[in-house]
Amino acid sequence: MTPEPALAARLVADLVSLMQLEPLGDDRFRAQSEDIGTPAVFGGQVLGQSLRAASLTVGADRPVHSMHAYFLLPGEHAPIEYSVDRVRDGRSFTTRHVVARQQDRIIFEMSASFQTVDEGVEHQFAMPGVDGPEGLTSELDQRIALGDRLPEPWRSKAIQPHGIEYRRVDPEDLMRPEVRPIENQSAIWMRAIAPLPDDLTVHRALLAYASDHGLLRAAMLPHGLSFMSGQVRPASLDHAMWFHRDFRFDDWLLYVVDSPSAGGARGLCRGSIYTRDGRLVASTAQEGMLRIRKPGTARTPITG
Repeated sequence: MTPEPALAARLVADLVSLMQLEPLGDDRFRAQSEDIGTPAVFGGQVLGQSLRAASLTVGADRPVHSMHAYFLLPGEHAPIEYSVDRVRDGRSFTTRHVVARQQDRIIFEMSASFQTVDEGVEHQFAMPGVDGPEGLTSELDQRIALGDRLPEPWRSKAIQPHGIEYRRVDPEDLMRPEVRPIENQSAIWMRAIAPLPDDLTVHRALLAYASDHGLLRAAMLPHGLSFMSGQVRPASLDHAMWFHRDFRFDDWLLYVVDSPSAGGARGLCRGSIYTRDGRLVASTAQEGMLRIRKPGTARTPITG
């Protein structure tokens, strides 16, 4: 279910506003936080805002090509300050390091690399042949359909419309997914539900935001686990992203994810992001904590 146009435009405007940072001087910026119903601030929000902060210190002629981040502490639903260190400005490459703080606590750090637009060899993996987004059930509708089965912590924010819509190609029970072979990929369509500004740094920041949605889930499916079941204590530990080609986030993008390994209470997940016409525009990788919850233990923050 996509909200009616006026509401969709307002929700997307709120999301864009989340990526508009307040300059504090000396390459420091303040950003607001949104509460999507998780105990800690959503990790994708910090990814997007940190990339936006770094981009504000680099010329538009040098788009980002990679970012590597670590989630150090759970963030609170409160303003976050980002400080950018101009590590290097070379002839072709620019490097930035970003630190996110809340109340003098460093909760996150990220390094990003930007490059001039250059010519070179080109190749890519082909996009998997999957159904398009039309006719697929949105995750929002899946959550609403759970009714009383939806755990109490999810019953308010998780059933409210959002500026980004997600549609899984192979929807499964959000509470009790079937065990899948580790070789199986999972795919989800995603987009902003209303037109975005033409500023491509906003599109990249919002893709970084969305790339944290469902990525760690790939390490749970081989074990029949889910975020909502309460059986597992998950948290994002790090996140890497590579930007290959230009795109618009208000057009549908296909996010294909898998998990080649899990062990030591950690799971490694990878993702490839394609446009509808099959162009590979970005790749992701993330390792997350995955601990089986013992009966009676309290829930821990989910950062991703």
